[in-house]
Amino acid sequence: MSNSLLVEQCKQNNRKAQLALYKQYCDGMFIVAKRYMRDAAAAEDAMQEAFIKAFQKLEQFKGDVTFGAWLKRIVINTCLDAIKAKKLEVQSIEEETLHIVEDTNEWSVPDQTTIEEVKEAIASLNDNHKIVVQLYLLEGYDHQEIASILDISESASRTNLHRGKIQLQKHLKHLQYGTGY
Repeated sequence: MSNSLLVEQCKQNNRKAQLALYKQYCDGMFIVAKRYMRDAAAAEDAMQEAFIKAFQKLEQFKGDVTFGAWLKRIVINTCLDAIKAKKLEVQSIEEETLHIVEDTNEWSVPDQTTIEEVKEAIASLNDNHKIVVQLYLLEGYDHQEIASILDISESASRTNLHRGKIQLQKHLKHLQYGTGY
C-alpha cells in the first residue's frame, strides 16, 4: 500500500493504517531520536510522543514534502522540546563579543574515519555544541532554522557550530593518532 493511501486512511482514524505507517517509520525515527536523547528509553519516549503528535496533526500534512520528512521534523522538535524541558539550556553568546563566519573549507575529517566514529565524536560534545552540530551536519538545517528552533541568534548558532567542529576535529585527530586527551 502506498504512503499517500496510508496517510489518507490514517486521517480517517483507521487504526490498521496507523499501525502500518508506524511500523514503516518507527525504526528510522528511533535512530533520529537517539541522536538527540541521552539514552534509548528517552529516545523511544520522544519517538512515541512524536508519532502521537503526528497522528493528531495529520490534517496539517499537505504532501508538499514526503511523509517521512514531515515526521522527522516532528521527531526532532519533540526531542528538542524534551531537552529544553530538562533545563538543558543552550548557552547564549553575546553577539557583539563573538562573530564567527563559517568557513567550511577549513574543516575536514580524516579519510579513514568511520561514520560511527563521527557519531561518537558528536555525542561527546557538550550539549550546546552537539545540538547545533547535529541539526546542521546531520539534519541539514541552516543557521536561520537552527536559531528559530533553539530560540538563539544566528550568530550563536554559527559560533556553536564552529566550536563544535573544532572539538570534533580534535577528537577525531586523537583517534587517528591514538593519543589521549
